[in-house]
Amino acid sequence: YVAIKSPMIGTFYRKPSPDKSEFVKVGDNISVGDTVCVIEAMKLFNEIEAEVSGKIVKVLVDDTSPVEYDQVLFLIDPAG
Repeated sequence: YVAIKSPMIGTFYRKPSPDKSEFVKVGDNISVGDTVCVIEAMKLFNEIEAEVSGKIVKVLVDDTSPVEYDQVLFLIDPAG
C-alpha cells in the first residue's frame, strides 16, 4: 500500500466542517489532487491532497487528533 503522510504538525480533520460529511472513507476511490483531509496549524486550515490514485484501505488517525510531521494518515491501494 501507499501511505499519505502529514506534511506538517497540526490537528487532523476528516471533515471540512462539523456539519459536513467526511472528505473520504474506507472503500472510496480517490484521484491525484482529491482533498482527503484538512490539517489545522496555527489557525490555518491546510487541505491535504492525494498524491496517488487508488482506493482508501485504512484511515489511521481519528478526527480532531493531533498529528506529527510525516505521520501516516491513510493507506491507499493504488491498484484500486
